[in-house]
Amino acid sequence: MNEFDLIATYFRPLASGFSGALGLADDAALLTTAPKGKELVITKDAISEGIHFIGDEDPALIAQKLLRTNLSDLAAKGATPWVYFLAMMLPKDTKPLWIERFAEGLAEDQKQFSIHLAGGDTTATLGMKSFSITAIGTVPTGQMLRRNGAKAGDIIVVSGTLSDSALGLRCLQGNANPYVVETDQIFVKERYLLPQPRLELGLQLYGIASAAMDISDGLVQDISHLCHASGVGAAIEMEKIPLSPAAKHWVMLEPELLSLALNGGDDYELLFTVPPERIHLLPKNCTPIGVITRELGVNVFGKDSKQLIINKTGFQHFS
Repeated sequence: MNEFDLIATYFRPLASGFSGALGLADDAALLTTAPKGKELVITKDAISEGIHFIGDEDPALIAQKLLRTNLSDLAAKGATPWVYFLAMMLPKDTKPLWIERFAEGLAEDQKQFSIHLAGGDTTATLGMKSFSITAIGTVPTGQMLRRNGAKAGDIIVVSGTLSDSALGLRCLQGNANPYVVETDQIFVKERYLLPQPRLELGLQLYGIASAAMDISDGLVQDISHLCHASGVGAAIEMEKIPLSPAAKHWVMLEPELLSLALNGGDDYELLFTVPPERIHLLPKNCTPIGVITRELGVNVFGKDSKQLIINKTGFQHFS
């Protein structure tokens, strides 16, 4: 099957809900200006085999993780998904059934998150599978959440629970503690394979959050990015970081894995700051974990306010 047959068979149906895609039959898509009172938010993320996914997963899950990592960036901006562009780098021996399952995963998530394929590119590679998405969303004019608005005294907040995805990766790599029960292993593996973009929460943060981003490379590293953009520092209380029951059970067996709450990647939860006077407006399933400081740098404190030494801050691609 050549590139054009592949597009016509598996991906043209994904563009049927967006007329500007032109049936994926042209060299580009046609995007009109944003709806009145809205601005466009554009983000781009890529994933590659061996780094972001193992490679033996169900192709539908790989496609969904690809799309959802981009949707998580839109969520962190308070944006509503609109359309996306897909680039695929596939080995020449990729089977049509693999591509079919990949497209089915995209179709399922397009329906769930109300987003449409608008175009892209497909190319052969001599290496492993890699994918990239450029996603476009909309926000009310002047309301996009940014990283650079945190002020000293603001409360640091995270959504959901942290470290689940990093523990899930350990399971998938065969490094699960043998005493971790099967239900806990299933839960953390699902958190790694199928992240949940917090789109509804992002919309709720208008008028509440002073700064926001998502957690993809680890809490400490990502709060460092937010602090750098805002010209501030952070003090985090380790005991306040929310863990799932599955993670708590595992950490009881291996206490050193608590560090994954600080430096584990792929959580795709939202990290944001809230002025103290707005903290009563905090949405459900969000947890205050610290405070923004005037002093630069990120400090983590354990029991009895003892400062912890952080040897690893998070995932870095070229370290």
